[in-house]
Amino acid sequence: METRDPSDIDRIVSERIYARRNQLEMSQPELAERVGVTFQQVQKYENGKNRVSAGRLYEIAKALGVTIQYFYESAPRLALSRRGVAEEQSEFTGPDTGEELELLGAFRRIQQAGARKAVIDLAKKQARPQPKPVAKAPRRKR
Repeated sequence: METRDPSDIDRIVSERIYARRNQLEMSQPELAERVGVTFQQVQKYENGKNRVSAGRLYEIAKALGVTIQYFYESAPRLALSRRGVAEEQSEFTGPDTGEELELLGAFRRIQQAGARKAVIDLAKKQARPQPKPVAKAPRRKR
């Protein structure tokens, strides 16, 4: 049986799984339970010993609260001859900054529904463009 070394993309995906899990302060056993594998399997995914199948990556993305694209955001673009649908998008979206991930992790730990709604309302209010003050025209002398 032929085994292949992990590709650069495989390594990036495994690093992103590890980073996101740690950002959320989630243990390997907790992620494993959510995905339906052993924590040893999560270890193998994170250190690149085992490749992550498409179906498993979908389950991991759900468990970590990100899109599948999140795992590929830092990957270099593939050569044009190998481009697929995902690579044709000009930009991937999803939380990728430390602040966004920190906010998402903290939000997920809020237990009270009212408090969660208050955080959402605050974020929406702050995200609205603020009206610019209208400059008053100078007064004319008579």
